[in-house]
Order: sequence, then structure tokens, then C-alpha cells
Amino acid sequence: MQKLNHKNIWLLGRTLIVVSIIIAVKLAVHVFGVEFLSINVLFSGIVAGNVFLMGFLLSGVMSDYKESEKIPGEIAASLSIIYTECITLFDHKKDEGAQKGMVLVLSLAEDIQHWFYRKVRTKDLLIRIRSLNNVFYEMEKSSHPPFIVRLKNEMSNLNRIIIRADVIRDTSFTSSGYLIAGSVTFLLCTGLVLSKIEPFYESLFFVGVISFLMIFLLLMIDDLDNPFGYNEKYSTEDVSLYSIERVIIEIRESNSERNIQ
Repeated sequence: MQKLNHKNIWLLGRTLIVVSIIIAVKLAVHVFGVEFLSINVLFSGIVAGNVFLMGFLLSGVMSDYKESEKIPGEIAASLSIIYTECITLFDHKKDEGAQKGMVLVLSLAEDIQHWFYRKVRTKDLLIRIRSLNNVFYEMEKSSHPPFIVRLKNEMSNLNRIIIRADVIRDTSFTSSGYLIAGSVTFLLCTGLVLSKIEPFYESLFFVGVISFLMIFLLLMIDDLDNPFGYNEKYSTEDVSLYSIERVIIEIRESNSERNIQ
């Protein structure tokens, strides 16, 4: 079971802050005696409908999120394959193109890591990926065509994955869905605050629980919608970049062993 980190706690804290404000308003409304709504089956239907809408949004963002979890591993695999081919050619034939490739793959891996934090533009990163073609051209002298074909296939795969990740992080899932879910949640919380529920302490409990559920779900769905929000201060549910970080460390150690800078 994954432990809570400080960002998860911040998501919970933001929800509790909003819920606390709602409960405080409920207390004020009760003190001034302006609770003029009554709870009926229609209100329960609105709650159920909003939960259903939240479920629809959650299932939509989760499909992209599950796909996004695979992206860092696929990037790391492509980088590792390209580097392995370069190092094999360098170790056996001391090819200069392979040596340049080993340096370039390390630089490219670091650029990809920085790109996830939005420190490198997508346009510049794609240009760096395409620059592998120049290295592959030099390596043709000491290798066979199938060898270069494998490298170019991995380069194309890397290019495709980066574009897919860029689309996921810059595209919001059904903005109109967020609008209606947010509007209904606001109206539900307003209705709970203005409703008369006896005894009063029970009304505080139900107002707190229902508003907590709605608001937490809304914030969590919004956070899941961008699984690559590493540069966002309050983004909590980001996919792990451990596989890319591990490949960078391995390439650095390998280049260091061969005195390649």
C-alpha cells in the first residue's frame, strides 16, 4: 500500500478547508434562522446524479492515467535499447559515431527528464530526437542495414511517445463535464447549507460528509487529468519517472567507465 506524501496531504487539506468553510456558513445560517429548504427524495436524486457524473469523469481520466503510467517505462526502454546498440558497436569496433551516440543518448535522456518538468520545450526536444539520425548515418560505416533499421525504429517510437505524452498533459478531458460537475456540486453544497435538518448536529454531520465527498472527488479528478504535472506545486497524482531516472544513472556510469564525456 502506497503511503501518503506531503502532496496527498495537501489535497486532503484543501478539501478540509473548503468543507470547514461550508460548515461554518451552515452554523451562521442556523444561528440567523434562514434555513428555508427541506430535504426530500428529489435532493437525494440530485446527489446520486452528481455521483454518477463524477464516476463518468473519473473513468474517463483514469483511462489516460493508466496509459500515462506506461509512458516513462517505454521511453526508458527505447533510450536503453538505442544506448545498448551504440555501446555494442563502440566496444567491438571503437566507432566514433557510436561514441557520439552514447553521449547524445545521455543528453537526450536528461532533456526528456527536464521536458517533463517543462524546462525544455516540446519543439526543441523533438529536434534533439531527430538529431539521432546524424549519428546513425555515421554508424552505417561500421554496421549493417538491419542494425540501423532497429535504431531508427526505436527513434520513431520515442518520437511518437513524446508527442502522445504532450497531448495527454495539454488536453483536458471533457471541459463541459467539469463545468456541470462543479456547478452541481456548488448547488448541492448551497442546498445543504440552506436546508433544515433536525436535530441540528446531524445536519452538520451530513453536510460535512456529503460536501467532503463531492469536493474531494472533484479535486482528485482534476488532478488525475494531468498525470505529468510535475511543475505544478499542488499536483499530487503524477506518474513515476523512476525508470527514466534509473536509465540516466546507468548511462552515466557506463560512460564514466569508458571515459566518455
